[in-house]
Amino acid sequence: MEEAAIVLMLKEKESGFLTKELGCYTVSGKESLLDRIYAEETDDGIVVHMALGCEKEAEDWEYDAIFDYYDADALQDVVDIVAEEEGHLNPVWVVTFPFQDEAEAMEQRLSAILQAHDAELQSVYAAIVDKKDDYCEQ
Repeated sequence: MEEAAIVLMLKEKESGFLTKELGCYTVSGKESLLDRIYAEETDDGIVVHMALGCEKEAEDWEYDAIFDYYDADALQDVVDIVAEEEGHLNPVWVVTFPFQDEAEAMEQRLSAILQAHDAELQSVYAAIVDKKDDYCEQ
């Protein structure tokens, strides 16, 4: 299995510019599900925003079906918030969680998020395989 490096940058709220590298993390597997990642400073500390997508291009009818069948609770053990983000070609979810200074802990969390997201996507794909008629107008 190939490894991928994920660089986490701090994003300045006012300008939107990425201003500082917080860390570089190695993950193995499912890194293709990562759309983008950055961190922001908040009153509660540094919060990581991670956008998760799909590996395959969704057909028009699948777009809504994937969102409908995706259970955000599947990620509740590894993230604080899961939010759908519309306006993309394929479904995207943005998850947030607190930044951890310990590199190994961040790598484990990133891998756990990607694994949980992938498992939920596989479940969704299996659940919607025969739902095309429910989502297509006749």
